[in-house]
Amino acid sequence: MDIIRHESGPRMSQANIHNGVVYLAGQVGEGTSVKEQTQSILAQVDRLLALSNSSKERILSAQIWLSDMADFAEMNEAWDAWVAPGNAPARATGEAKLAAPKFKVEIIIIAAQNG
Repeated sequence: MDIIRHESGPRMSQANIHNGVVYLAGQVGEGTSVKEQTQSILAQVDRLLALSNSSKERILSAQIWLSDMADFAEMNEAWDAWVAPGNAPARATGEAKLAAPKFKVEIIIIAAQNG
């Protein structure tokens, strides 16, 4: 079975598809607040899933990394407004030092393609 890669560079691809499953790279967003960055990330997730013949209704799992767990409620405010009702994925949230100090949130998604 072939692997399809979207938005590939020398280091990584933003989305890979294999056997009907979409794997997104960790997404970081623009903005100064946790809520703004989360909203920016979720817009990128929507775009990458559409490019990969999937959608937020098809998300299987999400890993969310926060630079500070004190921002959990603020991130959830954006997440809860976005997540597809009745289609919440399995999810884990943890605290980690992210790639650059300006990043407060990073989200990794695995989704099924549309049937």
